[in-house]
Amino acid sequence: MRPTKTAALVVACAFAALTACTAAGEGPSTLPPNTAVPTLPQPAGYSAAVKDRITAAMRANVIPGAIVKISSPTQGDWSGTFGTGTIGREDPMAMDDHVRIGSITKTMTSTVILQLVQEGRLSLDDPISKYRQGVPNGDTITIADLAEMRSGLYSYTFDPAFNATLDNDPEKAWTPDELLRIAFSHPVNAPPDTTFEYSNTNIALLGVVIEQLTGQPLERAFDERIVKPLGLTQTRLPVRTDAEIPDPHPQGYSFGTNVSQIETYALPAAQQTQALAGTLKPNDVTDANPSWAWAAGGAISTVPDLSTYVRALVSGQGLLDAKTQKIRMDSIRPTDPAHPDAAGYGIGIAKLGPLVGHDGQIPGFMTFTGQDPKTGLVITIATNLATVPSGEGSALTLLKAILPVFYPNIQTPGNPAAVPTTR
Repeated sequence: MRPTKTAALVVACAFAALTACTAAGEGPSTLPPNTAVPTLPQPAGYSAAVKDRITAAMRANVIPGAIVKISSPTQGDWSGTFGTGTIGREDPMAMDDHVRIGSITKTMTSTVILQLVQEGRLSLDDPISKYRQGVPNGDTITIADLAEMRSGLYSYTFDPAFNATLDNDPEKAWTPDELLRIAFSHPVNAPPDTTFEYSNTNIALLGVVIEQLTGQPLERAFDERIVKPLGLTQTRLPVRTDAEIPDPHPQGYSFGTNVSQIETYALPAAQQTQALAGTLKPNDVTDANPSWAWAAGGAISTVPDLSTYVRALVSGQGLLDAKTQKIRMDSIRPTDPAHPDAAGYGIGIAKLGPLVGHDGQIPGFMTFTGQDPKTGLVITIATNLATVPSGEGSALTLLKAILPVFYPNIQTPGNPAAVPTTR
């Protein structure tokens, strides 16, 4: 955990598409308490407004390329591609481009955990010590605490030496044991189930549990339990030694370094000015090995596949039975209890105002997919820039730009200093 951030701030910023990003005690969220987000019908011809807003937001935030797909039960489906897959070249983005999906992977890991609960092979109340020895507070941290980000465990992704290795040896293939050793070398941040705190350590542990109970590598469990049942032909979790992205794919870009971003993804003020002027270019990190993210953020997909997947994630159809899906949806709680209308989080699933789904950011790429359970509206976005110069996740920047088209009364503030979710 970044010591300067509160637990609520970490995810409220990461999911700040719909609410203001404020630390506990700094002020209310943009949406006043007890104010329902309107679910109004989409205006006719929404595609023109969406295209204009995306184009403007990309230009203002130097986002190289984007892929967007929207499905509206009242106004029909629309999809569009924008910008370039390679900075400095005319290399149009394509709807079938593959991208790294970052923390959307967490929803898949938690889905398999719920399937194992459904099969009677584990309980959400089981302590993690039942499956993995050596976890700090392991006798009192439950499977549910891990999935809901309430374990209090230190996230290995904040370790300075770990981040230096990512910068100096981007091709390194990490093992889960290496990641967990880093995490457990640090004191815990809080007692179990006392506060929300986003930690990749939680999901790495769940990945270990899945492999232990299924006797399969995590990538095979994903394939058999999620990918094939839903017909996600372009989705996979690569093996840890595979750093390639299937063709076609854009190049993936990030400003700064892993070490420079431990405290914040926002560039220093002078560098923000240079980046926005085009004199400071982001780094091409396309081929960096994502094995460090593994169960928490290592998967690859396409926008069409994610649009299909989020419908199953929100409904449970094809993944979970009705009873287990209700457990998942009922698990969503505010990340900041003082602001119940801010972002919510449950068992590998997030609620962002009217939208339920998840976002994902990993060096080079940013994604978001969500569905409004009331209206059926689905919005999926992928970009080939992790964070914009201000520090906000690039896909969330675009989401905030287009949401007023569908929810005219919603308030979407300017770009806060975001802390995207794979971190």
